[in-house]
Amino acid sequence: MELTVVGSGPNGLAAAVICARAGVSVRVVEAQDTAGGGARTLADPEFADVSHDICSAVHPLALASPFFTAFDLPARGVRLAVPEVSYANPLPGRPAALGYHDIDRTCAELEDGASWRRLLGPLSAGSDGVVGLLLGDKRSIPPSLPAALRVAPRLLAQGSPAWNTLAGEDARALFTGVAAHTISRMPSLVAAGAGLMLATLAHSVGWPIPVGGSQAIPGALIADLRAHGGELVLGEEVTGPPAGVVLYDTAPTALLRIYGDRLPPRYARTLRRYRYGPGVAKVDFVLSGEIPWSDERLANAPTLHMGGDRATMALAEKEIAHGRHAAWPMVLASLPHLADPGRIDAQGRRPLWTYAHVPAGSTVDMAETITALFERFAPGFRDLVVGVRSVPAARLADHNANLVGGDIGVGGNNMFSALTGPALQWNPWATPIPGAYLCSSATPPGGGVHGMAGYYAARTVLRREFGIKELPPLSP
Repeated sequence: MELTVVGSGPNGLAAAVICARAGVSVRVVEAQDTAGGGARTLADPEFADVSHDICSAVHPLALASPFFTAFDLPARGVRLAVPEVSYANPLPGRPAALGYHDIDRTCAELEDGASWRRLLGPLSAGSDGVVGLLLGDKRSIPPSLPAALRVAPRLLAQGSPAWNTLAGEDARALFTGVAAHTISRMPSLVAAGAGLMLATLAHSVGWPIPVGGSQAIPGALIADLRAHGGELVLGEEVTGPPAGVVLYDTAPTALLRIYGDRLPPRYARTLRRYRYGPGVAKVDFVLSGEIPWSDERLANAPTLHMGGDRATMALAEKEIAHGRHAAWPMVLASLPHLADPGRIDAQGRRPLWTYAHVPAGSTVDMAETITALFERFAPGFRDLVVGVRSVPAARLADHNANLVGGDIGVGGNNMFSALTGPALQWNPWATPIPGAYLCSSATPPGGGVHGMAGYYAARTVLRREFGIKELPPLSP
């Protein structure tokens, strides 16, 4: 029994681990020289002891997704440092809004903490059910019906024009910054779902940062894959269909290149019509010291949403959806050294991870825009910058072929894809190509380092191709 997995992102590796543990001979093929896809960490080209997370940096789902809960990263030696502040949102002309791991402290500092507690208190008390629902396959009965009943009205409220039922401008901004991780128009059900799940996790498991960088996560998956006889091949691009059963942790449109005229015509037309969403421009900074925030509480926040207030963020997402750069773009940032001091080198230099939401395929270098935004909330920031590594959205695919036009959601951050994947069919991880399956973020449940698309794809492959109906245990 043999299986080829094309792509070594978290979903591809999750599927590979599951299948290898089930007794299938698994070979993972990766075009890049390093494995991990959206969870890689590489050394700075100038300051070798400073490392940058290439795509993702903060990982609440590494502790909370059903796959990673079963896989148990901490038991495998992956240290996930949980900071006191999950995330923060600087605000113009007023104190910042902070989302602490402690919901009581969060509510105490907000204008209307009671409203925040009504929204997230019941969810954080039952976060396993919330995650199980929102990361479910959308084809099974929710694992927790009480969680579904709690989520549904909140999803409808925050995903519709009724979203201002959340009281307080600071709380609205705080929630909107989390919802903006989907890079979609707001309000929307997709953004609301992501916002509810991530904000819930902020108060339950927290927003952990892997010690040593995001690479620790694929590193643990690869170690388990090899322990069960799997193989990893780096630096090899797949240009034609591998023999046998194949799982693609790739953008759906990659199948057009790999299969060409061998694709069923109807499916080929569907893939040609596939649309990617807006992109991100990635800017990694090397700083010589701590950021001099005007609001000193931000000094303890490893994750920052720097899009301003709710109206500003919603306008920015609308602008990029129309193909225009926003005057104030949504910017996400992370200072991993605040949770992992080992990220500071001997000279005191440390990384600052950022990206800005931009139109699809943007060629604009966003380094100066992001620098000016930090300077607005931390005068003197510019003087700390000793290195800038900027990658416009149009070039992100050079580092990860899945990120077409800079779309880190691989086209999956919309309600249609969240339910059906790239084509309208009951099983979104299957394709009409015999023996070929998809497991990337273009399939449900969508983007994020959670491994669940790989989990569902592996389940399908094991049942259909190898007659294995019971999934193997995942614990160490």
